[in-house]
Amino acid sequence: MFNKKLSDERIKEIHEAAIAAPNRDEAWSIIEPLVTAQARQVLAAEALLDVIANGSLSVEQATQVLSQIYAAHQHNDDLVLQLGLAMEAARDIDLLNAPPPESPLFTTVIQRLADLSHTSRGTETEAAVVEALSSTTRLAGRQYDDLAEQSYARLVALLPDEPWAHYNQGLFYKTRGLFAQGMQANERASALLDEPVESYQWNLGICATGAGNGEQALHVWKALGQKIAMGRFNLPEGRYPSCKVQLAQRPLAERDAEHDDPGNEETIWIERLSPCHGIIRSVLYQDLGVDYGDVILFDGAPITHHTYGEKQVPVFPHLATLRNNLYQFYDFAGTQVSEGKLADISDQLDGDAIVYSHTESFHVLCAACWRDETIDHEHKATEEKHVVTGRIAAAPDIAPAVLLNQIDLALKDSPENRIFSPDLCRAAGLHDRAKIEERRYQMLGNK
Repeated sequence: MFNKKLSDERIKEIHEAAIAAPNRDEAWSIIEPLVTAQARQVLAAEALLDVIANGSLSVEQATQVLSQIYAAHQHNDDLVLQLGLAMEAARDIDLLNAPPPESPLFTTVIQRLADLSHTSRGTETEAAVVEALSSTTRLAGRQYDDLAEQSYARLVALLPDEPWAHYNQGLFYKTRGLFAQGMQANERASALLDEPVESYQWNLGICATGAGNGEQALHVWKALGQKIAMGRFNLPEGRYPSCKVQLAQRPLAERDAEHDDPGNEETIWIERLSPCHGIIRSVLYQDLGVDYGDVILFDGAPITHHTYGEKQVPVFPHLATLRNNLYQFYDFAGTQVSEGKLADISDQLDGDAIVYSHTESFHVLCAACWRDETIDHEHKATEEKHVVTGRIAAAPDIAPAVLLNQIDLALKDSPENRIFSPDLCRAAGLHDRAKIEERRYQMLGNK
């Protein structure tokens, strides 16, 4: 027995209730009648697409419903176009460095929109089709970069006076590491506005920083009211609270179609120099190709916030690496009388050299906990760590022998606190000492 058709009034009522729902789970339960009816009623499918485009569903829910709508209406050009314009809801755009979506829906929709872009050429609907195609290809990953770039070029050719078209092209260039082109696109977008739009200015500032155009970046940040001046690395610098960045071994802007995934990732602290760049101030546990002392660019929209007591620290996605400062790194194992004693001697080392304890600082969290803003990351384990392992980091101009001597001096009055770093001893030319420390390092490292 067929389900009864929904009246237009009932479809409107469900649509409005889903849009107004206080959370995505409630919206999901509200739209059930529309999901059931959409295959036979185009109006129900259109209402669902509007709910999805509004962000009322989770990525998984949106992908499921979009797939059902496409399966039922893939030959309806108008509905396919509306679906293409809603595809952003099938990606978590905050997770900038996430791998390409697994759903085959993206490939299917891109192929259909590409065909539609040819048949609609020269018609009133071409711009909308190209907008949907450019956005969907950008979201689908690096394998579609050529088609995405062509589509954005066509979009701005069709709509040269629309600031949003240039802005969207600038977004594509930014996420692909084409920062000079992103600057140009955002400058054109901003020039077409009657009044400045903050999101346009932010993307211009990010692209200018990524392109190494410090003067342009400085102009943008000052226009946005930032207290900032030219600083290190010929880039703007102000006084900002430290924040965190989710580093990727392969950030989206630096990868290609054959290696289109983030690789290993690690969330680290940075010394924030501007709204979009800073110096890494955690010594990494993994090898990501960047490390302590390197300068990175990050995107302007935080992925989440990590709570430390009463303070919330934003966590930004890694966009690109601006400068590798080639710091020295030496593994160590050590003993300490109480928590943090070995790390504390960093204050007695030259420059920004640091003794970094991974035992005390590195924690593995599941994805759900990592994004949970209610978890207090200031919470300490109840077991105090007396044996610790980690890495020593120092600027390239500090001689290993000098660094080792400074560590020895810092520990000379506290024999219960000891550091064993055979690599540092070897680098300092103390090979006999390195042999002794190697045994102790191995013994402590296996505890």
